[in-house]
Amino acid sequence: MPEQQPFVLDPTGADHHAEHHALRDRGAATLVDILGVTAWSVSDPALLKQLLMRADVSKDARAHWPAFADTVAHWPLALWVAVDNMFTAYGSDHRRLRRLIAPALSARRIAALTPVVEELVTGILDDLDVLPAGDVVDLRERLAYPLPIAVIGRMMGLSSVELNGLRTVVDRVFATTLSADEAAANTAALYRLLDELIAAKRSSPGDDMTSLLIATRDEDGDGSVLTDAELRGTLVLVISAGYETTVNVIDQAITSLLTDPEQLAHVRAGRCGWSDVVEETLRHEPAIKHLPLRYALKDIPLPGGQTIRTGEAILASYAAANRHPDWHGENADLFDATRTTKDHLAFGHGVHFCLGAPLARLEVVAALRQLFARFPDARLAVPAGELRPLPTLISNGHVELPVRLRPA
Repeated sequence: MPEQQPFVLDPTGADHHAEHHALRDRGAATLVDILGVTAWSVSDPALLKQLLMRADVSKDARAHWPAFADTVAHWPLALWVAVDNMFTAYGSDHRRLRRLIAPALSARRIAALTPVVEELVTGILDDLDVLPAGDVVDLRERLAYPLPIAVIGRMMGLSSVELNGLRTVVDRVFATTLSADEAAANTAALYRLLDELIAAKRSSPGDDMTSLLIATRDEDGDGSVLTDAELRGTLVLVISAGYETTVNVIDQAITSLLTDPEQLAHVRAGRCGWSDVVEETLRHEPAIKHLPLRYALKDIPLPGGQTIRTGEAILASYAAANRHPDWHGENADLFDATRTTKDHLAFGHGVHFCLGAPLARLEVVAALRQLFARFPDARLAVPAGELRPLPTLISNGHVELPVRLRPA
């Protein structure tokens, strides 16, 4: 069959819904250009789940992507494929690194965090409760950000000063409008901050995950458990994934409920619960639209006669797959917290499924329940169509979320 020209993904993410429709129209998988790199975007959920489960699909770019060396020198998303952590690991390395993180996110530890999360939400809303009626509040900045940042700060033993310093550079990791030089400078700044954090925690360790990871590195004589690069890379992963994605889910959930008040009425009438709202948000507007990258270890035949060749890159297009009509019917584009099946790929699938999923769900439920109990008359301060999407093809949220908590 004739080969299609790669579909160029918009780095600004200006109209991702139209883009996802276009990807699905091109078939189960199609070649795309992601900031100058060609990859197979997979938007068919059945095919994507299959690829995410296959042992012959890797996330280790150094070992399994022939274009790695030539690409990282000039690609703005180099950090996403060059960082050393379980996100980019394959096989036994992935299992080793995942085992180091998993205990910190066990069911017991998440349960123990529940009162902490509830208390943090209460404190954040207390600060908003004193604002005069009619005032407009950016709930992305005043609720969606501070909650997960405070939670990850507790877990990692980071002060508010350290977190504020990291936030700027971590946010830019998800940006896809930076030049290669700007992205490289941001990565260098990120690693400088992490090196300062590691040095401070080595000097004065605490009862936190950062100190535990450093101790794992320092106490291992031959470096087989955690290398210096893996220590830094693991901190990048835990800190960034620990708050950036949750920020977007809180943002999108509030937006959906305020855009369609009938959905909020369903919750208040008991026709669905807050967990249903969270799962439908994860399906309808997942925190990550496209996740770079995976690599074929052998030729993989595709529906329609095409083939992903050995060494070619694969882009998991989660947002497009989540709304596929073959999965959720012709009304897949509609937000409906009462829908029976709300399955999604927002947290990935297979061995790389997000370890932090239970914590993210806990935080979003607490934020929504308390917000709408405290401010039952909250309204968007602008039409939903005027909300500005984040200028990125990876992260899925808004630049700001202006809300009037009480009518004037």
